[in-house]
Amino acid sequence: MKSVNGVRLPIELLSPARNLECGIAAIDHGADAVYIGAPRFGARAAAGNSVEDIGKLCDYAHRFGAKVYAAVNTLLYDNEREEARLLTWQLYRAGVDALIIQDMVFLKMDLPPIPLHASTQMDNRTIEDVRKLKELGFNKIVLARELSLEKICDIHDAVPEVRLEVFVHGALCVSYSGRCYASEYCFGRSANRGECAQFCRLPFSLENAEGHTLIKDKYLLSLKDMNRQQHLEELLDAGVRSFKIEGRLKDISYVKNVTASYRQALDAILKHRPEFVRSSYGTSTYTFQPDLSRSFSRGNTDYFLFGRTNDLASPDTPKSRGREVGRVKEVRNGLIIVSSTELFRNGDGLCFFDAEGRLQGFRVNRAEGNHLYPASMPSIRKGDLLWRSYDKQWEDLMSGQTAERRISARFLLEETKQGFRLTFSAEDGTQRNEEFIAEHQPARTDQTASIRDVLSKLGDTPYTCTDIEVLFSQPWFIPRSTLAEWRRVVSEKLKVKSEKLEMKNEAFQSEQAKNSSLINSNFSLNSPLMTCRFCLRYAWGMCKKEKTPQPPLGGEMKNEKWIEPSFLVLGDGRRFRLEFDCKKCEMKVLKN
Repeated sequence: MKSVNGVRLPIELLSPARNLECGIAAIDHGADAVYIGAPRFGARAAAGNSVEDIGKLCDYAHRFGAKVYAAVNTLLYDNEREEARLLTWQLYRAGVDALIIQDMVFLKMDLPPIPLHASTQMDNRTIEDVRKLKELGFNKIVLARELSLEKICDIHDAVPEVRLEVFVHGALCVSYSGRCYASEYCFGRSANRGECAQFCRLPFSLENAEGHTLIKDKYLLSLKDMNRQQHLEELLDAGVRSFKIEGRLKDISYVKNVTASYRQALDAILKHRPEFVRSSYGTSTYTFQPDLSRSFSRGNTDYFLFGRTNDLASPDTPKSRGREVGRVKEVRNGLIIVSSTELFRNGDGLCFFDAEGRLQGFRVNRAEGNHLYPASMPSIRKGDLLWRSYDKQWEDLMSGQTAERRISARFLLEETKQGFRLTFSAEDGTQRNEEFIAEHQPARTDQTASIRDVLSKLGDTPYTCTDIEVLFSQPWFIPRSTLAEWRRVVSEKLKVKSEKLEMKNEAFQSEQAKNSSLINSNFSLNSPLMTCRFCLRYAWGMCKKEKTPQPPLGGEMKNEKWIEPSFLVLGDGRRFRLEFDCKKCEMKVLKN
């Protein structure tokens, strides 16, 4: 991969913001951009934010050349279009750098000159999809999570001028995004309206055509969480330019830890890949060591990045178990003794699987080494594996200030005929200089160390002084109070550029939008409830295309035959027929 015409290619780490506080934390911990829900019409209805708060986030992010993208990525009703149009103008005036949309009706609106990003809710999986979206004026495409590295590379090679964004971390929907209607059908809550009821996180039984139960009460559609941190450089080489962390419903601890972890991983790559450069300014320093195992996770998968594997599902629980911490060594009355090298603390939350395979949890009331005294005694047994679902010490640490972000800058102090000139320059391109009339007083000793000490104090500006150069013909004496005043004069004029990326709107008015085949339609009676690349038949070792069948993910099935059609059955008796399209390697969940 080479730079284009000698220009280094900007790479973006994109973090989620549930609210203003999370957004600021994401910036502080190294994000180049954040995405945040607008007051309405976001794909996470529970994560909406006021325009005022979004404007504050923009002001903060733009100090560091970072961007803010507002999610307005639900499908709109006809009577909502004018409200949505007015909202786009409010967001634009607040400083938002781009809108993430799903509904193509936005292309027919009188929009401000603001870039549009094609949401993953559009199910962007093919070269044709991406090419059409590019022709319609989108400048960034969020690809479907299910794409392999090879497919991502093919899309980039075919449409290299479009910036490609992929998810690299976080929760996974089992259905292709934008093509799940199960929540709407079963609970009257549309995922395409930001109200997903998480149908896929419910327990199901699997039955064959004769009504015999193959698997009982397992979370058969619940997937592990994505973790592609070890494959960031391969994704870079495939053409990815924006690395997205899922989590607009996650708490601030998750945002801090995961953002910092991916920031460090990307920076390590950029050090030896000079053709790439991060797309914002500043360096973050942390008071903690980022550790992904300490944040919410259902287990890790790279999710089809290198083809189909059998590590996708988490059938035993849809919850986060946390970090594995040891095994139960002994159980006494009111006491659990653990074989572990971990340190336990009062207030820790631990969990385990009971004799029936259900995840159970308990809180540690008192910890004395590996002797744990629960708040109430759980039905735990010797030999049970333990996970820490709530780490009291970690959460206490993460609740405080855990990072500081500063932009590298330098001062040049040089003499002039009538005094001195002080020049400030920074990595973001900011440059200021002031000339001060002052008498040249010879110094008895070299003043360089004192000068550097005074000029290095940049206070509450977003800058940190990494270099100070003094160019004198001989040592001159300048009182520290005078130097501090000169520094103050220059510092007060430091206004970080927060230029808004402009984009012509002509492409958005294209007549092609009126007839685009990419428009997502609402759920119809004949639509599958879900269309998934994840396949239960494959996961349980019954794939007809595999020469060497996978071992059943959930352990051995009962001595029953896989006779199709097969069905998923909820605890309330509702049944959903499964249909397998082996040519496309897809599974559909249908109404019975």
